[in-house]
Amino acid sequence: MHWIDTHCHLDAAEFDTDRTAVIDRARSAGVTQLVLPAVEAANFDAVRELAHAHGFFYALGIHPLYVERAAESDLQRLRDALHAHRADPRLVAVGEIGIDLFVPGIDGELQQRFYAAQLALAKEAGLPVILHVRRSADALLAGLRRTPVRGGIAHAFNGSTQQALMFVERGFKLGFGGAMCFERALQIRRLAASLPGEAIVLETDAPDIPPPWLYRPAAQREPGERARNEPAQLPRIAATLAELRGWTLAHTAAATAANAMAALPGLRA
Repeated sequence: MHWIDTHCHLDAAEFDTDRTAVIDRARSAGVTQLVLPAVEAANFDAVRELAHAHGFFYALGIHPLYVERAAESDLQRLRDALHAHRADPRLVAVGEIGIDLFVPGIDGELQQRFYAAQLALAKEAGLPVILHVRRSADALLAGLRRTPVRGGIAHAFNGSTQQALMFVERGFKLGFGGAMCFERALQIRRLAASLPGEAIVLETDAPDIPPPWLYRPAAQREPGERARNEPAQLPRIAATLAELRGWTLAHTAAATAANAMAALPGLRA
């Protein structure tokens, strides 16, 4: 079986000491493709170089939690990068972009402005988008109504069924990962079990969103310690999806890979 991790921040500092071993473990687990989204202009080159070095794929964008440290000129840097690499078969999306209404204190108006500008750049480039959706589904959908794009992936989706179907109607797949594996994550698990099968893709968001077998409560951790997720965990995460839907693992691998390639057609390269 072959798996596609549609969202992995392989360039993150958490992997600096053992990145090659992380990649080897992923491949040994059958995770043959990773999509590496950028989060700011400063790591555009890093995700591109990693993708080319290891045969993976990448996306370029400015994450909503990074907009306050971005300059307006970074939007031009993104436009220039999308133009410069328009023929690069490993560039598959604009992302990670979106709006985050969960983290307090982030300038909402600035997030909206960067989101709208990046949707326009994605439309100009003819690329799908990878969306950061955290308590912001309605705001993101409003932006997509104003600036329709070529679909993409709503990453780490945790909205309502109605919101999920509105993304699906606009050509999006919904990303499910480690959060789905927590038994108390009732809404995410209901969505994973009940949405149309063609709407679902798998992701880790590594090094973030560790599944429960990696997670430890804060009281059990050393100061500053945090669980690290990695792409090799994807098949075990997929087993939860298979259980929730009554699928075999082989069907889960094939279906989610096909969905990923439908969302990000560049993965077929």
